Amino acid sequence: MWRTSVDDLKPEPLTSPSGSSAVPSAVSPGSMAIAAVSTVVEWYDFTLYLYFAPVIARIFFGDGKGSLITALAGFAIAYLLRPLGAVAFGHVGDRFGRRRMMLLSMAMMSLAMLATALLPTYAAIGDAAGWLLLVLRCIMSFSVGGEYTGVVAYLLEGAKPRRRGLVTSCASAASEVGGLLAVGMSALTVHLLDATDLASWGWRVPFLVGAGLAGGVWIARSAMEESPDFERQAAAGAAPARPLAYALIHHRAGIFRSFAISALGSITYYVGITYVPAFLTSTGSLSEDMSLWLSTIAAVAVIAVTPAIGALSDRVGRRPVLIGLTLGSALLPAPLFWLMASGSTSRALIGAILLAAVAGGVSAVGAVATAEQFPGEGRLTGLALGATGATALFGGLTPFIAHALVTRTAWPLVPGVMIALVALLVLPVLMRMRETAPGSGD
Repeated sequence: MWRTSVDDLKPEPLTSPSGSSAVPSAVSPGSMAIAAVSTVVEWYDFTLYLYFAPVIARIFFGDGKGSLITALAGFAIAYLLRPLGAVAFGHVGDRFGRRRMMLLSMAMMSLAMLATALLPTYAAIGDAAGWLLLVLRCIMSFSVGGEYTGVVAYLLEGAKPRRRGLVTSCASAASEVGGLLAVGMSALTVHLLDATDLASWGWRVPFLVGAGLAGGVWIARSAMEESPDFERQAAAGAAPARPLAYALIHHRAGIFRSFAISALGSITYYVGITYVPAFLTSTGSLSEDMSLWLSTIAAVAVIAVTPAIGALSDRVGRRPVLIGLTLGSALLPAPLFWLMASGSTSRALIGAILLAAVAGGVSAVGAVATAEQFPGEGRLTGLALGATGATALFGGLTPFIAHALVTRTAWPLVPGVMIALVALLVLPVLMRMRETAPGSGD
């Protein structure tokens, strides 16, 4: 049985990662830019699977009627590895530094993406293709577990206090750029290639692009500075020796609140944005090609909304912005999914853009609000248990559940009702949450 004594929880003295006793007061603009931009690659690599799901289903699981739901189930299973990865990488980040953790996670992502591009297909080796894909998705999910929380913590700790919302929202905005690249690359590949070329070699192109981008980010990250907050901990010997135990003992309330915020952010993003192409295709509302282009336009809307919402949360506070977006998440999604299922391209576009705007807003303020639930000590592990745990349940599983329910009931409002239910459950937590934005409302 694993036991933890009081001495185990005491921070061990660490030397400064830079080898100096001086603690930097800020992160250079170059390091901040590398951290923010790197989420472009992270989210491109990760969301490509969902946007490309109809194609992946045929390539790796055959042309059967259940191939799409099998592909989505594989995504859901792999996603459950994300919290484990977040805890593992969170230990590295809290104990040895944010920079080291981000280098390790990106290296793993690069290799998994390259291996995916080189996989044999269902036509070549049958069912084994799907199993190999699942293994690589698990590795990808494990590595992504540490990526986003590490970047968010790094940006929060390097930003000026009254600009944390705007700066940290850059991680969300950059991730949306990654999602835009993923859906755009998927749409372009499907549009330019015929079915034969797509099945034989064309599907590999988006994954090769992702592997190249990830390798480039790894090289850029090698020049990054360490977070000033971790430098402070290192200089003072305050970094937790056992981050997991430390977070479970000292950060239980923060873990609960970050779980609630991320539950809403995850279901609005994964059901309200990335599941939309599969929804439109499976319900017969739009063609595969058109649904991907529509989602590309919606992704642009998210990129525009995200920094504005982050800046607004600096001005008026995280709590009121989150409450407003939660109310919108409770009222809007069901009617918008009905609009998208109407068969009209213009209505589907309106529905997709509005859904994406709500989801982008939640992600923008949710990034900084979850990170602010924890002090520097144990922050990454706290985020792993709270935010990433919620993302595994309400992100990875919900596209599969939504698709299964829509298929079984033939009721297109199901995804919107799912989002609304989560919003109603999260609202009481947000109503009781204290404000974390420094100087908001001044």
